[in-house]
Amino acid sequence: MAELPAAIAALKRERNAVILAHYYQDAAIQDVADFIGDSLELSRKAAATDADVIVFCGVHFMAETAKILSPEKTVLLPDLEAGCTLADACPADGFAAFRAEHPEHIVVSYINCSAAVKAQSDLICTSSNAVDLVQQLPADRPILFAPDQNLGRWVQRQSGRELTLWPGSCIVHETFSEQALLQLKLEHPQAEVLAHPECQQHLLDLADFIGSTSKLLHRAEASPAPSFIVLTEPGILHQMRKAVPDKAFYEVPGADGCSCNACPYMRLNTLEKLWHCLQTMQPEIVMDEGLRQRALAPIRKMLEMSR
Repeated sequence: MAELPAAIAALKRERNAVILAHYYQDAAIQDVADFIGDSLELSRKAAATDADVIVFCGVHFMAETAKILSPEKTVLLPDLEAGCTLADACPADGFAAFRAEHPEHIVVSYINCSAAVKAQSDLICTSSNAVDLVQQLPADRPILFAPDQNLGRWVQRQSGRELTLWPGSCIVHETFSEQALLQLKLEHPQAEVLAHPECQQHLLDLADFIGSTSKLLHRAEASPAPSFIVLTEPGILHQMRKAVPDKAFYEVPGADGCSCNACPYMRLNTLEKLWHCLQTMQPEIVMDEGLRQRALAPIRKMLEMSR
């Protein structure tokens, strides 16, 4: 294990590769990455580099997004089984039928979906920009929002727009224990509660600050609070503790005290698999060019509308 970071660095130079790590990856992977961040932010950074190879330490839809934005680059995912229950629960054929039931709707899809669903969308959003984008859409057009219903409900409340929601959710953000959160608040009364908008409403009601993963990190840096209770995947705590080592961070366990708030799919990626994929240049993300172009259009629309 001790030699792996050096071996990865050597292979990275040999392949002219860039390593991306989502905030939800294990600390060891974050520490060898060139860029750490949210999925779209990482894909944009990778597209701007002169690297020939992108290794995306995240889940499948994130690597797909990198390929959509950088078709000329080789995109690798350390473990092809690193999927996403939110994306998987919104299959392209089922989504097409749902869209057909709402033909007048503008289709806004959260970036946490497959390329095939992106290709059926009018606009892609992130948890950072969803409210702003929805507020910019024509007031006389209904809006269909997919695939995360918890994020959709939060966007609906923040934007004042009524949304028709695809009934999907993230297993990580669905598992937090309200009882454990209340207990942590009692034990740490000075702590600020930070929550991702994919959490359920009863948990968001107990939060002091709600935002995307990167916004939660920035809040931890900017807030005068001495400690934080964090309602999102605990991988982000590594960056929070590095950014403000003098502050304390507490993760909220899942129901029945389980530690199921750690995404099992994100954690399929390991240093060994990262090294192996650079060694073998597999598994590679390959995408039909027609599909890529269709999926790119709503992402471009989002970038044009982002302020």
